[in-house]
Amino acid sequence: MEAPIRVVIADDHGLVRRGTREILEQDGSVEVIGEARNGVEAVDLVADLQPDVALLDIGMPEMNGVDATRAIKTRWPGVAVVVLTVHDDDEYVLQAIQAGASGYLLKDVADDDLIQAVHTVRGGGAVLDPAVTEVVIGRVRLTSPQEPGAEDEMLTARELEVLQLAGAGYSNRRIGVALSVSPRTVEVHMHKIFQKLDVTSRTEAVVLAARRGLIDIGAEW
Repeated sequence: MEAPIRVVIADDHGLVRRGTREILEQDGSVEVIGEARNGVEAVDLVADLQPDVALLDIGMPEMNGVDATRAIKTRWPGVAVVVLTVHDDDEYVLQAIQAGASGYLLKDVADDDLIQAVHTVRGGGAVLDPAVTEVVIGRVRLTSPQEPGAEDEMLTARELEVLQLAGAGYSNRRIGVALSVSPRTVEVHMHKIFQKLDVTSRTEAVVLAARRGLIDIGAEW
């Protein structure tokens, strides 16, 4: 059996932390190894425990979830961060993505979807709550040029396939299986995509590609 995915939870409400722990640990594939009440404690926990995934609220005292995400991704880029919050404001979503979050979910997410999200980001994938996806894409359309840029022309057909699958929440391993290539090859494609689109995360790449009409986040593969 594979080792459980090691997760830390940060939320200033104890009831929410306990409920989230119970949901994540119900099938044995995820282990919650620490809980924090604010962003400062979250960063300290990541430093001490080196989890696979950090699950953070936005509105926390002392340090909010966006700043905690930025601090974690700067110091430990291998730790995947998922924001779990009640805030569906597009500004929060964009700030979290720009800070390096691999996922943004609302607290009414279904139990199975939350567990799957942890698996997805642990595997290198990205997840956006359906309730905020269209809002984010619409916001980026309003604040960015509509015309395709030179970088669009530089993306190969295979890179667009990789982006489409990334937008569907596929991990590198699942993308490799779908395209009959190795996970390492997928990593190389993603690295080139990041360079061409001038982004630093998979989530940013997906949002930018969707805004330019290069991929359809809602499409089924």
